[in-house]
Amino acid sequence: MGSRELGLVLAQQLLGVEDLHYGLWDNDLEPSLGNLVQAQQRYSEMLIGTLPAPTASAASGAAPVRVLDIGCGTGHLLGMLLDRGYEADGVIPAPYLAKLVREQQARRADRPSRLFECNFEDFPADAHRQHYDVALFSESFQYIDMNTALRLVQQIVRPGGLMVICDFFKTEHHGDGGPGDRSFGGGHPLAEFYRRVQATPLECVRDDDITAKVSPNIELVNELLLNKVKPAGLTLDRYLGGRYPWLWWLVRRLLRKKLDRANYKYFSGHRSRATFERYKSYHLMVYRVPTR
Repeated sequence: MGSRELGLVLAQQLLGVEDLHYGLWDNDLEPSLGNLVQAQQRYSEMLIGTLPAPTASAASGAAPVRVLDIGCGTGHLLGMLLDRGYEADGVIPAPYLAKLVREQQARRADRPSRLFECNFEDFPADAHRQHYDVALFSESFQYIDMNTALRLVQQIVRPGGLMVICDFFKTEHHGDGGPGDRSFGGGHPLAEFYRRVQATPLECVRDDDITAKVSPNIELVNELLLNKVKPAGLTLDRYLGGRYPWLWWLVRRLLRKKLDRANYKYFSGHRSRATFERYKSYHLMVYRVPTR
């Protein structure tokens, strides 16, 4: 299990949620762990709302709307798409998560759905040219090389189809050395993304900055880290230090740099909503593949 997959799995297990993406916190929804599932559902509904409506019935003669969910996590959103009449395939490189996705597909065995267990960079684009109506990236675009992602989208999405990205990007403040700088990893530089996408034929349909609606998630995670995970970690540290002092001293010595980075990133108190809003910009973007 890679570090990225481990982080996703731990988040799922600690928070007890099926979705692995942020929640969408509107003004009428109080940020709390008890409301997290509802906030995540609103996020999913927002994503589905950007897609073309699925075919009402096979008897209508209209082609189905085909969606490729790239980095489909546990398959929860993929299952929602299948339930609503979309033909939805998934891409996931992580074996544990792939198992969860296949369980979602098995519960909907009557709905066409494939799972590609690979990085998106290795997706068989030649065999799926202009096959999809939508290429969907829900908090997965940050993990993929931008040039490769933009190139593959133009190959696999039909003319008039959409690329939907819902993810965070680095702001111009990244690397400025301020309090909390680099306490949040991930994300491509936003300015660099705009530069690269503008060099393609893709046409911007929608670009919503929703940073303020997702940043409350940081307060919830920070509360969990500082009030639950940190005390548990300190208890384990005291136990191992008392039971196996020399061995534990050696382990801490060998892992000192990694432990220091983890402590700064997760337990220093820098992971605040304000810090996130300074260094990250979260966007819902929709681009259309031109028909000409």
